Amino acid sequence: MINTVKKILVVEDEEKIMSVVKSFLESKGFCVLSAENGRKAIEIFEKENIAMILLDLMLPLLSGEEVCNIIRKKSRVPIIMLTAKSAEVDMLKGLGNGADDYITKPFSLKTLYARMEAVMRRSADDMEALVSKNSFFSGDLTIDFESRMITKQSEEVKLTPNEYKILATLIKYPNKVFTREELIASALGEEYEGFDRTIDSHIKNLRQKIETDPKNPVYVKTIHGVGYKFGGE
Repeated sequence: MINTVKKILVVEDEEKIMSVVKSFLESKGFCVLSAENGRKAIEIFEKENIAMILLDLMLPLLSGEEVCNIIRKKSRVPIIMLTAKSAEVDMLKGLGNGADDYITKPFSLKTLYARMEAVMRRSADDMEALVSKNSFFSGDLTIDFESRMITKQSEEVKLTPNEYKILATLIKYPNKVFTREELIASALGEEYEGFDRTIDSHIKNLRQKIETDPKNPVYVKTIHGVGYKFGGE
């Protein structure tokens, strides 16, 4: 069975807050990963397919601002900052660093959940707009998402519907590593009846069509022991 549970990374060094938030989000059906300092947060983010980050600002080793800046260079994953800093200048600074929202402590769990839902909706809308309206360029590969036309070195590439969905999903989440199950769930949907290893065949065929050297792929990379990610710029 495909696992579609969203993983939330909570970065918080106050044990009581972490415990309460973790228990609450797990009761809502999320898988919650926790980090008590900035460095651990980065380590977890780079290994896991995170759907959202709740990020405290005042952290050991790396500050929340530094964590946010590092992640924003790699990903558009939704980030909500949690902090005791309530001044407007701090809020604007946090949003300027790339956060999607900002919640000051103390906060109610109902408010936190409502803000999370709002940010997730906006993020989904942004991704849908990217795929439905924009074009993507990387090296010799061009994708017009509106017409679903893919060209390589100015020559049209014919993809099957599933190959297109897989490629579009990988591009939407740059630098995110998908397990086979996650890629099936995100790209092909829960109704997909193939086995998780079937995704390997789709990837192999996709590489044959868009890679100059399919054995040394540039765009669809294998992360050994985990899954796949998009390697284009």
